[in-house]
Amino acid sequence: MKFYNLLIKYRLWIGLVLVALGAYVNYAAGFWPAFPLYLVGVILIAGHFFFGPLRLIQDYMENGDMEGAEKVLNSIKFPNLLYKPIRSVYYTLKGNIAMMKEDFTGAEKMMKKGLDLGMPMKEAEGASLLQMGMIAMQKNDMKQAESYIRQALRKGLPDKENEAAAYLQMCSIMMNKREFRASKDFFRKAKALKPTTPQIVDQIKQIEKYISRMPG
Repeated sequence: MKFYNLLIKYRLWIGLVLVALGAYVNYAAGFWPAFPLYLVGVILIAGHFFFGPLRLIQDYMENGDMEGAEKVLNSIKFPNLLYKPIRSVYYTLKGNIAMMKEDFTGAEKMMKKGLDLGMPMKEAEGASLLQMGMIAMQKNDMKQAESYIRQALRKGLPDKENEAAAYLQMCSIMMNKREFRASKDFFRKAKALKPTTPQIVDQIKQIEKYISRMPG
């Protein structure tokens, strides 16, 4: 795995060295002896631009090193050359990092680009729509937030934690609209999923204190 990561990290330079070596062999001994060097070099260079170094981000994300993940993303100088599904992931990750930095305008812009390109899985699309809904809530645009979160629930979400978060956001939106019966229904759905994420569990406890006193 370490070797593979090193290959991804340095494949552009390795590819350029192999092409240069191929040119020397071509000059010294002819085209066919140089052909394997040309072939491997071109494959490595093409891989760098078409697939990018996104595989390297996984380790940083797992270790919670957002700065390292951002450096990898910033190393991609020509994102429009990335293969379309990978380009979608690239913009989604850019949006996630912007959101963590509370740059909601930048996060929304990047998320929209990722969604417009299409997600490789419906669950990933649902998760992005949920995040777009949360961004809209931060901007106090409840109408847009409701639209995004309803779309996220229709598309499907990757796990019960995300689903519970979506129901709780809908619960808050319905409270804001004074649609108390709908708010209680969304709260029951969130609680029934028995989420374990501390932030979501705490939010359920806070809402539970007063939701029973609401009419409807």
